[in-house]
Amino acid sequence: MADNSKTDDTASDSVETAKHASDKKEKLADQVMQNPQVLAALQERLDNSSHTPSSYIETLPKAVKRRIDALKQLQVKCAHIEAKFYEEVHDLERKYAALYQPLFDKRRNFVTGETEPTDAESNWDSENEDDEKLAGDLKNKVVIEEKESAAAAAAAAGLFPKGIPDFWFTIFRNVDMLSELVQEYDEPILKHLQDIKVKFSEPGQPMSFSLEFHFESNDYFTNSVLTKTYKMKSEPDKTDPFSFEGPEIVDCEGCTIEWKKGKNVTVKTIKKKQKHKGRGTVRTITKQVPNDSFFNFFSPIKVSGDGESLDEDSEFTLATDFEIGHFFRERIVPRAVLYFTGEAIEDDDNFEEGEEGEEEELEGEEEGEEEDDTEGDPKV
Repeated sequence: MADNSKTDDTASDSVETAKHASDKKEKLADQVMQNPQVLAALQERLDNSSHTPSSYIETLPKAVKRRIDALKQLQVKCAHIEAKFYEEVHDLERKYAALYQPLFDKRRNFVTGETEPTDAESNWDSENEDDEKLAGDLKNKVVIEEKESAAAAAAAAGLFPKGIPDFWFTIFRNVDMLSELVQEYDEPILKHLQDIKVKFSEPGQPMSFSLEFHFESNDYFTNSVLTKTYKMKSEPDKTDPFSFEGPEIVDCEGCTIEWKKGKNVTVKTIKKKQKHKGRGTVRTITKQVPNDSFFNFFSPIKVSGDGESLDEDSEFTLATDFEIGHFFRERIVPRAVLYFTGEAIEDDDNFEEGEEGEEEELEGEEEGEEEDDTEGDPKV
């Protein structure tokens, strides 16, 4: 028994000695890192080595790495605070959507012709109107008078167009992201589109928004409203919290379109010949296969809930779907008239060109400075 006790005491002493040695070593490392000469030597070594973030971190002492890990812990907490911030932003969006809606309802009434704007509501001094006021030559005055007479005659005969014809269809045609989805046989259906609304999830419900496409009575389907709901998440990923950049769409749900007989443009009927192996007779069968159409937008790919990953094509299709949903919500619906006239598209194009031009100009200036430094005698 005495021998065993002695052995245990020896082992305990060894552990305690090792612990003290480790603490002493760590303290010594801290002291060394506070020495300016040591830091200078370390910096020189880093400068001479391949300078990548990972290689730099690997050269740091354990005590420094420990502090970096603490910073990462703080960064994760920041990400969770940021997620709460975006949840409150979503609440604000919901609040202000209610303030916008009366204006959007009036927009729909003007577009459909249910109501006419008053003189005050339609008073807009455009550049074209200024040009017409300043035009002094007789030819232009005659053309204007003829147009006004024709419009008056059409209105008197009940031929004047109601509302703003093809308002939403024109937007689809003007915006490349949407026009690429629209097939020729989709066009007559989209001409019945009267309004697009954005609805946000209710307080206390999971974050989401829905797009509502309102159609007038038509020969293609019985639905008056087609919906698409995008489910969102404002929460850092547990496995990769540093990738969080705000709310992201994680899934979407469409709706069932009640197509009238023979009007479903999302499928097409093909004929196929089959030959009997034994008798050699041939028969023709027909079957329906998927067809390209904008209205496939309401039958999105489902995100697998069992953790299975989608193939590359499906992931691209889903990402494009999410992008279109965001574009409807953030740009098309709030600024519809400017996409109808094309002004929003011109603004977007000009902004992108300006950025590129500025970057090229800055690069040119930098190159010029380098030439001045190296040549010493700039050319005039």
